Formats: sequence, structure tokens, C-alpha cells
Amino acid sequence: MNQHTACIDIDWATFDPWRVQPVQHRLMEHPLLQPDRLVEFGRRLERAAQLYSFSNDVTAGTNFSKAGSTNPNRKSAQETLKDIDHAKAWMLLRHVQGDPTYRELVDSVLDEIKPQVEHKDPGMCYRAGWIFVSSPHTVTPFHIDRNHGILLQIRGSKTVYVWDPDDVTVVNDRARDWFHGHRELSLVEWREEFRARAHVFRLQPGMGVYMPLTSPHMVETNDEPSTTLSLSYNTDASRRNVLLHVVRDRMRGLGIGWPPVGRSPGFDAWLHAAAHAADGARRYVRRQLGRPVHFDGAPYASDD
Repeated sequence: MNQHTACIDIDWATFDPWRVQPVQHRLMEHPLLQPDRLVEFGRRLERAAQLYSFSNDVTAGTNFSKAGSTNPNRKSAQETLKDIDHAKAWMLLRHVQGDPTYRELVDSVLDEIKPQVEHKDPGMCYRAGWIFVSSPHTVTPFHIDRNHGILLQIRGSKTVYVWDPDDVTVVNDRARDWFHGHRELSLVEWREEFRARAHVFRLQPGMGVYMPLTSPHMVETNDEPSTTLSLSYNTDASRRNVLLHVVRDRMRGLGIGWPPVGRSPGFDAWLHAAAHAADGARRYVRRQLGRPVHFDGAPYASDD
């Protein structure tokens, strides 16, 4: 396959940026996603501290952000990736868009679908790529993310459990506010009975799933090792949603309880306008003082 050709199939007629949806793709043979290339890439990312890994004794209820320290994988990237069948480990190659070659891969896929996405969800930005390599019988703990994401199965198989992004039975409003306000998952707690509420995708190579911002999800690999490419991005609407959660989290800390995000559209519109203006002023002051500025509307994601 020409590495500049992306092949993603989604039912664009029914695409809803806030609805979980299956995906098909043809990236399995892409040269950058083959095992030998990933071993070399993993070695480079390890030197740059761009890896996250844990052992396969984690459970669905392990705190995803802390699994690397509570359940460490003590093997090097090369040891893990070369023998992933027996490594008993889960490894994430983070922010692959920071590498010029892999950025081309990220862009080739997202550029292909951008016109269809932006027809319903404009403002694609903050692009990122993530490659997950997992040993057999490994769990990715229950968690939520800060971006829209497309999970593409490259090698092996896995079962992906995804819940609707507004399912407050599974992750309540307070946990969502806290997650966005603190970038911390301590209030996102797993319960086994959640499985009955999930969309379940049994992914084989060439299959995938689109997951909107803060769609809770949990993954289990099967009897073989797995390689998965994930592409994430923000849009105008997802950035608005995050900012509303952040403001509500701050107000909650002051003892002020406002309606949850999405329950009062008029109030949300007013709050977003005020918060957006304040956030712009804060970033301007930080730039004037020569301090770093986090901006989730940048073309590519930062290492966060």
C-alpha cells in the first residue's frame, strides 16, 4: 500500500459526531505499522520518554493513569515489542504525530475524512496518533478521553466495550467535570454491571470504532497479541464541551452547582461565551509573560 493513501469507511449518511459508530479500514499492511518498524520506533520513543506501559495483571478497575506505576512493565520497549506474544504487557506509543514520518500517516488518514467530518462537526484540530501494542489476555482499564477518537484494529483481535458519551449512569456529571478540570480519572470508577449497557465491538484487522469525546471505554485482548492505531482530534464542539466541564468543575469547588453540561442550552451558550473570553485573556497574559500556553485548538496535540 502507498503509505500516503488512507482508507477509512464510515457510514457518513448516518454519522453523528456524538454517537458511537463502527468503522472499516484498509491500513493493516501499512509499512509504518509492521512489527519490525514498531520495534525501532518504540526504541526511539523510549529515549524521548514517549511510551506508557504496564503489565497485563491490570484489571478493568485499575486507574488507567496510574497503571504504569501500580502495575509496571519492567521490560524495555525493544524487549516488549519484539516478544509481545510473551511479554505479558500493554504498551502505548504516545503522540506519534511528533515524528515527521508518522505525522504523515496521521495526516493522510485525517485529511481523507476531514471533509465528511467537518460537514457535521467543523473545526478539526489538535490531531494526534497513538499506537497500542498488547500481549494476549490484556485489559485496557476503564477510562474516558479528552478527544474524539477512531480506533483501528491492525493486527490480532480485541473486544472493545464503549458506552455512550452522555451515559451518566456509567460516568456521572461530577466525574466528567473533575476529569476535564483536573485531567484525572479518580472519579471514573468501574463496576462489572456496566457491561450490560455497553456497545460491544469484537474487532478483527480492518475493523474499528469511532468514539466521541468522553465515551467511557474498556478493552480486552483475546488469545493473540494485538496492534491498534488510534487517531484523535478536537473540533469546535468538543472544545466547547470541555471548556464547559472545566468551568463547572471550578464552580463546584466554590460550592456553586450549575446545571450539567447539555441540560440548559441557553445557559451553556452564555457560559461558554464568558469562559471563552476569559480563557483567551488568560492565554494572552501568559504569552506576554513568556510562560507556556496550552492551546487545544492547535493543529497538533502537545505532549499532555
